[in-house]
Amino acid sequence: MPEPQPQQQITEEQVKALQEKIKNMSPEELKEFQKKQCIFCQIISGKVQSKKIYEDDTALVILDVNPANPGHMLIMPKEHYSIMPQIPDSQLSHIFSVAKALSNAALRALESQGTNIIAANGVAAGQKAQHFMVHLIPRMENDGIKFELPQKTLAEDELQKMSSILSKALGAKFEEKKKARAVPVLPQKKEFGEKPKEKLAEKLPLENKKFVAAEFKEKKKPAKENQVSGKKAQKEESPPINLDDIANLLGKNNE
Repeated sequence: MPEPQPQQQITEEQVKALQEKIKNMSPEELKEFQKKQCIFCQIISGKVQSKKIYEDDTALVILDVNPANPGHMLIMPKEHYSIMPQIPDSQLSHIFSVAKALSNAALRALESQGTNIIAANGVAAGQKAQHFMVHLIPRMENDGIKFELPQKTLAEDELQKMSSILSKALGAKFEEKKKARAVPVLPQKKEFGEKPKEKLAEKLPLENKKFVAAEFKEKKKPAKENQVSGKKAQKEESPPINLDDIANLLGKNNE
């Protein structure tokens, strides 16, 4: 991972003045301040060089300069977000779509036997960078990397309590999104005496249509019912994602 450039030491008075300034900043001002101090934002803007693997309107992927394994990639949103909850759902979905495609490409181009896809969200979770990112690490058997999680035992009442708390919190969050995405029903056209068709909200495509790993095509309307046999024709399935282009990218060392 790129290391921030060494900074000049500041006095205790300057530290206090800076803390007071930050305390009085609006959320927008604080985000802009963090962005100016972020080494990864400087990489995204091109002020700091990096080994670029992939880039689109939403995401940037670079090689980690201190990799856990060869091919260790950092997938990050171009917009500055410190932690995952700040990222809009559409951008977060795109980030992990890129991670999925690059994981499959690494299996092909690097002949790796597996991948770890890791997001350290928050200091307590081991996040060191102030710019949220996803680590993608190609894996081989006996490569010396160990991710060992401790196995603890909880009493049944503790498990039930935890399940209830999380389910309740998750349910409330989903209900809010459900209400926000509710589709209004159009009123009837009384002058014609018939009800117009309801318009369904179309799903937004990924923000970047240039994503080489997956060319999303518009879903075709289902075939009309066969008048002779009375059976409905099956919907045409979308073609599988073609990863050849992105696999070729990984086979090269683009800057």
